[in-house]
Amino acid sequence: MRVYIPATVSMLRTFVDSGELTPVGGTAFALTPALRESYAAGDTEELEYAAMLDAARASLRLLAGDEKAEPRRAVVAVDMDDVTLRPDLDYSVVKVAGPVTMKAVASVHLDTAEAEEDVRAAAEVVDAADMGDPDAEFTLGSAEDHELAWYAPQELAFVLELL
Repeated sequence: MRVYIPATVSMLRTFVDSGELTPVGGTAFALTPALRESYAAGDTEELEYAAMLDAARASLRLLAGDEKAEPRRAVVAVDMDDVTLRPDLDYSVVKVAGPVTMKAVASVHLDTAEAEEDVRAAAEVVDAADMGDPDAEFTLGSAEDHELAWYAPQELAFVLELL
């Protein structure tokens, strides 16, 4: 199963240095049966993209409250079989046991510099947006309008050096 792990730039740096990435609280996102059922239509690629966007929003939560964090959403796409579905938390939420290694990584997705201002603003209001605040939802939408750049696993160290 393709699993999308929310991360921060700091977490990615630790991943490159240590070779392991441990999802915060074991939380990740995937195309689950509950996510598939929640959409009236959509092929596998579109629904996996929706799961990745859920992970990108979770990345904003990891950035919230950390003024020193680099304001870029990060998502690590990993192929793994040992996941526990958690539809009680949200349609695409899964729990993973333990850390993942670079060998399991399919791709890494990261905001570009152009998104930083919008990501910083969205991280400050992500909880309010979840509670239905229309202004916060607009701010969050501005960050989510930025597409995450795609990187192969072997490119990650080089990308981080350039930040």
